[in-house]
Amino acid sequence: MPFANTPMGRAYYTAAGAPGSPYTVLLIHGAGGSHLDWPAVLRRLPKARVYALDLPGHGRSAPPACDSIAGYSAWTAEFMRALQLPPAVVIGHSMGAAVALELALQEPSLVRALVLIGAGARLPVSPLILEGLQTAPEEIIPRIVGWAYGRDFPEEGKELARLRLEQVPPAVLYRDFLACSRFDRRAELKDVHQPALILAGSEDRMVPLALAEELCGGLPRARLVAFAGAGHMLTFERPEEVAGAVEEFLAGL
Repeated sequence: MPFANTPMGRAYYTAAGAPGSPYTVLLIHGAGGSHLDWPAVLRRLPKARVYALDLPGHGRSAPPACDSIAGYSAWTAEFMRALQLPPAVVIGHSMGAAVALELALQEPSLVRALVLIGAGARLPVSPLILEGLQTAPEEIIPRIVGWAYGRDFPEEGKELARLRLEQVPPAVLYRDFLACSRFDRRAELKDVHQPALILAGSEDRMVPLALAEELCGGLPRARLVAFAGAGHMLTFERPEEVAGAVEEFLAGL
């Protein structure tokens, strides 16, 4: 199993695609997630060497989880240096998109381009979520899953998502959502000069479309694609369409 030893701990990742491919792609999952949050169609993008990591405290990577986006970004930079990765197209979902954006600001030489899914320059979190994860995680987790998916997503898929999220230690989930609640990079967006593709669901209740539009308006080289009827979990709800948009973006770099 592939692990990378970094100054900030042991990191688990998967890799697909031929070394030396035209594109190096790094996938960063969202709150409470792991590399398994990325469907095969995105982990096996054509003409790309794709790395999907587990953030610290998630999946098989060593704890502890971070409580700030800056912390996750610094860890990701060390992961990339440990593997000696070239500048990558960094694709992040939700909290992972915030990590990708922070990485572009703090370590611009590591980032060739950005794909930000379910993203915002700020990520407001309902106090109900933060309180519930501390006091009654068994009650708030089903509500989080209900908010995360569009109305047309199959119920059996939501049930699987609930079971997976319940396996995450509540303290890790809490730290993730706390990190999101503290994130706000609106004032610095003008300093992100890499090309960016922003993908959003029109029915996203976790990071509403208005926040994606705000993000796109603040980035100098961004384009927004909205998926009608989709919720926050675009990678599961519309995997083929997301992969198609990413492939088109890569071809234009």
